[in-house]
Amino acid sequence: MKLLLVLGSDDNYDAVSRSIVQMGFEPVRYRHVLKAMDNIDEIDPAAIIISARDFPRHWKILVQFVRNERSKDSCPIIILKGANFNTEETSKAFFLGVNGIISDTLENQDDIKRLHDILCRFVPAHEYQKQTGQSRLFFVEPWHRVGLLIANFSGKSILIADVKTISADGLSFSPVSPLPGNAVTLNKKLPKCSLRAGDAILSPVCRINGVDKNISLEFVSFPNDERRVYDQYLEEFSPQSYAK
Repeated sequence: MKLLLVLGSDDNYDAVSRSIVQMGFEPVRYRHVLKAMDNIDEIDPAAIIISARDFPRHWKILVQFVRNERSKDSCPIIILKGANFNTEETSKAFFLGVNGIISDTLENQDDIKRLHDILCRFVPAHEYQKQTGQSRLFFVEPWHRVGLLIANFSGKSILIADVKTISADGLSFSPVSPLPGNAVTLNKKLPKCSLRAGDAILSPVCRINGVDKNISLEFVSFPNDERRVYDQYLEEFSPQSYAK
């Protein structure tokens, strides 16, 4: 999946390209707006990111040009805003058909998460996996109604997990209550898990496959028809739109 980057600044390009490659997108960069417009049909991008700091007037021309042929659903456009991008400019951007606006610094995880969430809204999970060979990682927010309980986890009768990310292959979490330093064993199988995914309560068998800031689990198996239920939940997973 190609993602068109219309960026003058090398700093912006480095920050954005690192983020989108992790999401499975192939960056195609142009330093000039008019050249990018000339090649839109040839590139056929899945999404477009343009810097309003680098192109304070021409970003509007690009957005109008793209929206004449491509809808917000078929080709999301994200504006990277600088410090001078005010409320009036924000209103103009959404009126013209921009999908999201984020800071052009991408200095922290929140900025990267906003970029990820905006892009993820417009490419279904099955298509992402088909195109990239990877399972998409979704960041979990309270409105997603995702939760995890694990019975008999390292001496605890019930471990309550704060789920941070989910994917087709597994999830990551942090324990609600602190664990002893030696409580987590890599490759340990966890047969008694209870996973909430929206309205469904599922019972996957999991295995610990990573310990860092969070604990990562992979799904070993689901009983009965639960794998289909979980996959359907991922298909319908919709991050909130951001304009910060």
